[in-house]
Parts: sequence; structure tokens; C-alpha cells
Amino acid sequence: MAGHNKWSQIKRKKAVNDQRRGKMFSKLIREITVATREGGGDPDYNPRLRLAIDTAKAENMPVDNVERAIKRGTGELEGVNYEEVAYEGYGPGGVALYIETMTDNPNRTVQEVRHLLEKNGGNLGTDGSVAWQFDRKGQIFVEASRYGEEEVIEAAVEAGADDVVEQEGEWVITSSVPAFREVQSGLKEHDVEFARAELTMLAKNEVPVTGSQAERLVKLLDALDDLDDVQKVHSNANIDDEILAQAV
Repeated sequence: MAGHNKWSQIKRKKAVNDQRRGKMFSKLIREITVATREGGGDPDYNPRLRLAIDTAKAENMPVDNVERAIKRGTGELEGVNYEEVAYEGYGPGGVALYIETMTDNPNRTVQEVRHLLEKNGGNLGTDGSVAWQFDRKGQIFVEASRYGEEEVIEAAVEAGADDVVEQEGEWVITSSVPAFREVQSGLKEHDVEFARAELTMLAKNEVPVTGSQAERLVKLLDALDDLDDVQKVHSNANIDDEILAQAV
């Protein structure tokens, strides 16, 4: 299993901390607000908003927070005007980094991202320098303790999924972006409940990272994820398991 995916799982476990949960809520509020602004406030006709709301529910975010974020997106409440900006660069060990942000001040954000990269053995690249190393995909996560392999695979394949693998006690179902909603609907039709779903950037090829470079990379990923403006960080790293174990 990809080391970076394991790091993402670790981040979710750490999020039980109140401060980290607060940061997660802040990122979700931004996503809901922008999704509403771009596609309207009705989740039945706005797949991006529906996904954001589902994610918020999975993270136990209060309903009032969701409703206020939607009202900011529709203009019913005043709010900050966020802009979506992606940054591309490299980390320790030459791994590719694709950093998705949502910011009200791109100049501030690029300075913060550049500073963290340079501080931790990386550097900021130009637009398009690493994006080609990733594919945009949908991923759906099902608790392996609740459903057997055959049951999940059958439901996922019939719904149009590309792949199903077991990772850290979960069935991870991967699909193309166009089939993402159909796969979710197909799972529900087969009475397979999923814990969460997300759109992500999956690396076409992974770069193994070990030793001190792996330690610096985990530190960098952690620091980037803690930036308020950063929504998601994707990398093509396969991080050494011993280093990841120390990060828990």
C-alpha cells in the first residue's frame, strides 16, 4: 500500500484532537462555501456540494456549521471570497507534491507553501511540473469489518468501479471521476454503506522514500496539512513503514 495513503490515514487518526478537528472543520466549511458558490445550494443538483456535506457528516461536523457555510456560498450571509489555487513542487527524495489550496490571499499562501517546502528540503515548481504524474480519481471507503470481500467487489464492479483493495481495515474502492456518483449509488443499492468518499489525485508511479528523507517528508506533509489555506496534499511517495509508525 502506498506510504502516502498510510500517512493520510494517520492524519485522520490524529484529527480526534480538538485543535486538529477544528482545522478539519475549517477546511470543510471552505469547501462547502465554494461548492455552493460554484454550483448552487441544492445538493441534489450539485454533486460537489453533496460530497462535501457527506464528508462533513462523516466527520461529525455540526449541522449549523454546514447550513451557515451554504448560506455564505449563496450570499445569504457575508463571508470571505475564497479562490482555489493548486501548487506543484517537490519534497525530500524528489517526490512530487500536488497541493490544493483554498485562499482569500494567494500571495500569502504561495509564500507560506514555498517557505515550508524550502525549510524541509523541497522546492516549489511551475504549473504543470508534477500534475502529469497523477490521475484524478474517486475513492470510496467501506469498513472491512462489516462487509466481506466478495460482497464489496461484486457491488463495486457492477456499479462501474475500477479497483477494490483492502487498506488498514477498509475496502478502498477506486473509480473514474465520471463514475464516482454512480458507484456510490450502486453500493447503496446493494446495501453496502460506506464511511466516506472523496475525490483525490492518485500517483501513476510511486517513489520509495526511506531514512532521514522519509522523516523530513513526513514532517513536511504534516506542516503543509496544518496550513489553514491547504485543503489537500497529494504525493507520489511510498514512505517507509517504520517512519510512518513513529508518526502515529
